[in-house]
Amino acid sequence: MGYAYTPGLKVSKAAVVRKERKLPLTGEVLVKKGDRVKAEDVVAKTELPGNVVPINVAGLLSIAPDEIENYMLKKEGDKVKAGEPIAESKSFFGLFKSTVTSPVDGFIESISKITGQVIIREPPVPVEINAYIDGKIVEVFPEEGVMVETVASFIQGIFGVGGERIGILEKACDNEEEVLDGSTFSKEHKGKIVFGGSLITYEGIKKAIEYGIIGIVVGGIDDLTLRKFLGYDIGVAITGSEKIPLTLVVTEGFGKIKMAKRTFELLSSLVGKKASINGATQIRAGVIRPEIIVPLPEETKIEEKEKEEGILEIGSMVRIIREPFFGKIGKVVALPPEPQIIETESKTRVLEVEFEDGKRVVLPRANVELMEE
Repeated sequence: MGYAYTPGLKVSKAAVVRKERKLPLTGEVLVKKGDRVKAEDVVAKTELPGNVVPINVAGLLSIAPDEIENYMLKKEGDKVKAGEPIAESKSFFGLFKSTVTSPVDGFIESISKITGQVIIREPPVPVEINAYIDGKIVEVFPEEGVMVETVASFIQGIFGVGGERIGILEKACDNEEEVLDGSTFSKEHKGKIVFGGSLITYEGIKKAIEYGIIGIVVGGIDDLTLRKFLGYDIGVAITGSEKIPLTLVVTEGFGKIKMAKRTFELLSSLVGKKASINGATQIRAGVIRPEIIVPLPEETKIEEKEKEEGILEIGSMVRIIREPFFGKIGKVVALPPEPQIIETESKTRVLEVEFEDGKRVVLPRANVELMEE
């Protein structure tokens, strides 16, 4: 067998992109099917229940639990402020008082005559979901959310950190080979998503944060740079929820790797347009890829899929997507037709890859993805 099929990262000039926007629990949907929305528009909202704060009122007042209602100044459902008395006991003809105050703002959720505890629920936390992309509402999930559809340029990366952000796309350098050390960043990039280059340095990331850049799309990054930026090793966890000031999308892999020419040229053609970016990544089951989405006019002609899309052949360039060679790029030199026993003692179809330094390794085909050349 001279070839096989394997998924690769998508780099589409024009494609139909759909994004499901759902609340974490039931709430209110604010739009209807057919509505046109902007990326920033709130399409659904809800409230998360506030934290629960238990208070052992019986213990603090040295009373029996079944007597608690006699000493309460507030009843179930009453609102309370932090520091406000909620229970009180008097002794020696009212000369001495013991008072229990609320440690937080909220309301009395329950008063237990069995445990002697009072439960205070903090105020609910409002949650709003925006559309994330400019487009049209094509489906509504009652009390849950919506499906947004748009015609857009769509680019996937191999790895990213940081969540959803929306901004204007701007070129960070003149070509796909430059190192982004921050020297080309300026205050003019504030609030924008910048792209380009083969490597982002730690100094470059610091400069980007200093200038208020909200997103970086680059060919490669070193492990050490990523570790210094995050403050910890990323491991195999799902990314995207990091509390960081910008979103980073790596299109090619770890190390200094120039951005694929097709990716750089496509992004260059979109400079000045509004883009949505998300660094969320999951390599294992239920693969999630970091992405850049740039909505286009609705009448834009959609690219037809090539008939030979996804074909893996001898000589194909692939990227390794699992440890211990995660992020490395190599050339397919063999595609054995029969399944083989691998290190985990399972039997699977494999391929042999040759790296730039001449080293060859045999890997499960599921551990690689086809690269755009």
